[in-house]
Amino acid sequence: MPYVVTQPCCSDASCVVACPVNCIHPAPGEPDFATAEMLYIDPAGCVDCGACATACPVDAIKPHTLLTAAEQPFLGLNAEYYQVFPHADRTPVAVVPPQRRLRSDRPVRVAVVGAGPAGLYAADELLKHPEVSVDVLDRLPTPHGLVRAGVAPDHQHTKQTQRLFAQVEELPGFRYLLGVEVGRDVTRAELDERYDAVVWTVGASADKPLGVPGEDLPGSLSATEVVGWYNGHPDHQDLAVDLSSPSGRVVVVGNGNVALDVARVMTLDPELLRGTDVAGLPWTVLAQSAVREVVVLGRRGPAQAAFTLPELVGLVGLVEQGLLDVVVDLGGDPLPADTPVGRMLALLPSYDAGVPVDPVRRRIVLRFLAQPVAVLGETKVEAVEVERTRLVAGADGAVRAEGTGETELLECGLVLRAVGYHGREVTDLPYDPATGTVPSDHGRVEPGTYVAGWVKRGPSGFIGTNKSCAQETVGRLLDDLDAGTTSPPTHDADDLPALLASRGVTVLDLADWRAIDAEERRRGAASGRVRAKIVDREEMLRVAVAARRGPAKPDRGRSRYSSGPKVRSPR
Repeated sequence: MPYVVTQPCCSDASCVVACPVNCIHPAPGEPDFATAEMLYIDPAGCVDCGACATACPVDAIKPHTLLTAAEQPFLGLNAEYYQVFPHADRTPVAVVPPQRRLRSDRPVRVAVVGAGPAGLYAADELLKHPEVSVDVLDRLPTPHGLVRAGVAPDHQHTKQTQRLFAQVEELPGFRYLLGVEVGRDVTRAELDERYDAVVWTVGASADKPLGVPGEDLPGSLSATEVVGWYNGHPDHQDLAVDLSSPSGRVVVVGNGNVALDVARVMTLDPELLRGTDVAGLPWTVLAQSAVREVVVLGRRGPAQAAFTLPELVGLVGLVEQGLLDVVVDLGGDPLPADTPVGRMLALLPSYDAGVPVDPVRRRIVLRFLAQPVAVLGETKVEAVEVERTRLVAGADGAVRAEGTGETELLECGLVLRAVGYHGREVTDLPYDPATGTVPSDHGRVEPGTYVAGWVKRGPSGFIGTNKSCAQETVGRLLDDLDAGTTSPPTHDADDLPALLASRGVTVLDLADWRAIDAEERRRGAASGRVRAKIVDREEMLRVAVAARRGPAKPDRGRSRYSSGPKVRSPR
């Protein structure tokens, strides 16, 4: 009974270390570990001990007998990996490299700006050294970045990565300073004065434009904003998402994981989302939606699609369960049947076959070799002009899409661009506008200043990719500490909360985050949901401040939040 990996990897590598026969690959130190979508278990080598399943922090590993119908393709994918990449020279036990130690045992204080996956993986790497303590700052009152506000609500298994983050938060030397916006509430110079080093992990928060006429019309939105909207991100709760168009169609431009997430959330029966952590008002809008079809446009073919294989497997699984329909429009090109993506797409009906529209189920159309050339409408989005493309190989061998001149109109009431993220300029740091990143030498901007995550490498990889990225950056930081090239702090970092308080900033710590988390879970349990997210910053602060005071006194006839000091909400 072999065990099977069933979702993208968090790169914790606990399963690799736990496996007594080294049958899980790619492993740390192997070339593809840092970039692999997921890990694979060799069915021929698995001894059915279950150690990997016990070690996995996100419950991604199951015995093959417990796979659901939707998860069955992962059994073949695990076996197929070893047909292409055999590991016959495996050793009995995974090799764990020795832990690096700093040359000096003097106390070191590091600030990490950004509490998303990149920031928390960086904190984890730093706190492996007993000399180091870490303060993690974030402008929001809640941490965990895109795991909290970017993962689709129907993918609760992916959000289990927060278990790893909770373990990091409990490490000695860890401290949160949440609700603090660097550049507004405190400057880079003030951080440099108080810390031996500062690691910036602020991500890539902007989205790339389509560059076509009409994309600024009402009803043309960023998929990034929509994801934040239904996930309860405070910045996006006032977003106008109109799903009432008589056309019943939404067009999503781009075919990466974000595009599939948005398409799936908009076509699933809202009742399937009711028990998740989807934000309350967006759920109501989705429940009243007139959308019957979401068309996902990709300029190139399925072989060049940006979505990951696990995302496609999950989509096919929903079709097999009868929860929605998905059809494939290849634009006249043959299906790449010799690839895993091609074999999964072959399980779906072809658009050319004239698949009838089901009166009950909504559907997604995966349309390849198509690009928008204009968004049309008088006062709001009414249609998209779509051009067929063809693939051409450039002089460098890269395959590109070029327009054929053949166009058609797709009526729709909403256009969502999902063609990639782009990093914004960070105050007082160098910036490359072409890549949207802070230029660095493997994470080192200069001694004492470092970057990790998307601000370092651009918007690429998966949640787990941030672990190897953070390891590389922290390696540079430790090199500089050992070489003595960083400047020691001239101020005490412990005075930072008082400095911020003097500026009217209410700083939230780990206990405050735990209070918000507990309140969200309490509200969720009361309504049969995983959690009911608090989406208003002021309310988050009230919950945290109330928890500091303890239980409210009864029978006062006033809200327990109606008195006390006024707090300034972080933006």
